Amino acid sequence: MSWNEPGSGKKDPWSGKASNDDIPELDEAIKALQSKLEKIFGNSGGNGENGNGFSGNSLKGLGLVAVGATIIWGLTGFYIVDEGNHGVETRFGKYSATTQAGLNWHLPAPIEQVTLVNVKQQRFIEVGYRSNGSGDLVNGGSVPKEALMLTKDENYVDVRLAVQYQVKDAKAFIFNVANPAATLKHVTESAQRGVIGGSTMDFVLTEGRSEIVAQIKAEIQNVMDSYNSGIQVTSVNLQDAQPPEQVQNAFADAIKAREDEQRLINEAQAYANDVIPKARGAAARKTQEAEGYKEQVIAQAQGETSRFSQLLTEYTKAPDVTRKRLYIDAMESVLSSTNNVIVDVKNGNNMMYLPLDKMIPPPNVNAPVVNAPHVSSATVEQPVIPQNTNAPVAVPSIEHSTIRGRQNDMRGR
Repeated sequence: MSWNEPGSGKKDPWSGKASNDDIPELDEAIKALQSKLEKIFGNSGGNGENGNGFSGNSLKGLGLVAVGATIIWGLTGFYIVDEGNHGVETRFGKYSATTQAGLNWHLPAPIEQVTLVNVKQQRFIEVGYRSNGSGDLVNGGSVPKEALMLTKDENYVDVRLAVQYQVKDAKAFIFNVANPAATLKHVTESAQRGVIGGSTMDFVLTEGRSEIVAQIKAEIQNVMDSYNSGIQVTSVNLQDAQPPEQVQNAFADAIKAREDEQRLINEAQAYANDVIPKARGAAARKTQEAEGYKEQVIAQAQGETSRFSQLLTEYTKAPDVTRKRLYIDAMESVLSSTNNVIVDVKNGNNMMYLPLDKMIPPPNVNAPVVNAPHVSSATVEQPVIPQNTNAPVAVPSIEHSTIRGRQNDMRGR
């Protein structure tokens, strides 16, 4: 038997439709729904019917439904505040309380509502430029009009600021300012123009950058606190400060010349720091040497004075002996530094001078032995000459002659 054969009572599996005989009538569907409601709330035509037409069982069923709905509605009031967030509860739009991180509960909507505010997030605004979040400029790097500032000396500068802030009071952040980010941007522009307008162009472009940033930050915070905005400015970064594009080359040359000047000053200062300590050390050394020489001269003078006093005492006791002693000491000191050799001839009165410095060859030179003049049967051996030329020379023995020094000759006489 086919699916579509008349009288079969089967549905067409391909069309998904039943035959017209299987569709219940509307009245039957309504009656089925009424019977189900009567099973839940009780029979409406029984003896327990009250004056309103509802039985006791129906009221009991409605109460249970109401209790269940109330419980479900109450459970929707639980909410979780994540770490770093604060929850601001409002009751019919009016501030109620501020909740901390964790599980909290409030009267469910529409009585109370909760707004979560992240108080740890570092937010930022850009003044004078637009970036795509990674630091790259958008719009082809074009400079907004808000970036141009007029300085005290009537020059234009292009200043770009980035202000970072966070929420310190969630209640004030939500209720006191309609648009906190826009308000902060306008306040930043105003403070920036005030500080830049009170500074010269050179100060803004060179050494005054850190001071200008500190002044702008303090001014922004004062204004936002006066608004009770609940915003804490954490940092103000001067992204760029430069002259307008038309005069950038001239200013670049001026800045380079200023840097060269500063470099030369630093080099001169370094040289001075190197030379001055050395000069001071040399001066101190000279002073100490002079002091030492002074002490040496004074000590020598005192020693000579003491020696002269002692000699004077001895001279008073024995003048002749002391006089000869002084003469001998003086001759010894004089003759000890000469190369003259005096030869005392035995049994004769003539003094013979031998030029031994000419006769004796230099060291390491093989020279023939030269006999002394006017001396017979004399044998002179090659002596060893010491390195010190002022040392006494060892004279070899000569027949019928005795070589002595002038000092020994005088002592023998």
